[in-house]
Amino acid sequence: MNKLQYHLIALGVIVVWGSTFVATKMLLSYGLSPRDIFFFRFLLAYLGIWFFGPRRLFALKLKDELLLILAGICGGSLYYMAGNTALEITQASNVALLACTSPILTIFLSNFFYRFFPKSRESKETRNPHLLQGSLLALAGVALVIFNGRFFLQINPLGDILSLLAAFSWALYIILLKQLGSSYSMLFITRKVFFYGLLSLVPLFYLEPFNWNSRVLTERAVWGNLLYLGLAASLVCYFLWNTVVKRLGPLRASAYVYLSPVVTMGASLIVLGETITPMALGGALLILLGVALAER
Repeated sequence: MNKLQYHLIALGVIVVWGSTFVATKMLLSYGLSPRDIFFFRFLLAYLGIWFFGPRRLFALKLKDELLLILAGICGGSLYYMAGNTALEITQASNVALLACTSPILTIFLSNFFYRFFPKSRESKETRNPHLLQGSLLALAGVALVIFNGRFFLQINPLGDILSLLAAFSWALYIILLKQLGSSYSMLFITRKVFFYGLLSLVPLFYLEPFNWNSRVLTERAVWGNLLYLGLAASLVCYFLWNTVVKRLGPLRASAYVYLSPVVTMGASLIVLGETITPMALGGALLILLGVALAER
């Protein structure tokens, strides 16, 4: 496959991830908590990937297994729980805006990490001024899309810190993917991410019992949305995203995160009938220009 095809795959993944809020909102209306949704989502993905993934149980080196554990936490439980908890205690606009700082954090993390490996391709990418310029332009567009003409940013220290923690964990996850991708297949890495994401969630069930409502779980709408989140948005999209990161590099791949608010805006218009202001459309244009600049 050529690079254009990987760029198209990255765009497709962001379209799916940007539309998952509809399925999540539906499941929340049936009484499932964000933690329950994450558990079912990753459980379905983990069970499904066993039909395709290699049967190897552990990495070749203990160091790599530890990195896989960290990847499962950063790209799974920590990312989702920090973001979902932030949504409960601060403005959704704060969370959405701060979550989109992950590409910029990826640039800084990559620069810090790969400074010890000066011959790596990523260290050259961090010296590309278009990456930071495009990221800042796209982030400005994200702010316009999220606020949609209503500038209201309420500072909530705990919620905002959790939002930044989610963005940081996703940035670190992308860096880890690149490290592991040179030694293991993406199917193996993705399966381990699902496993350790689930395993790291277990301690939280000691704090609050698991919501096992058999009546709710037999609802067709619940299972339909869980299957969409687990198989399409997690199993398929995580594998494709991990492959994109391996082929394009963590910095160029992460720039597509900026497009998520544009997808959400479109889905809100189509599904929920929400109004989109000219300012939001201008923000969407800035995002597209920023991503194009970052990909140069």
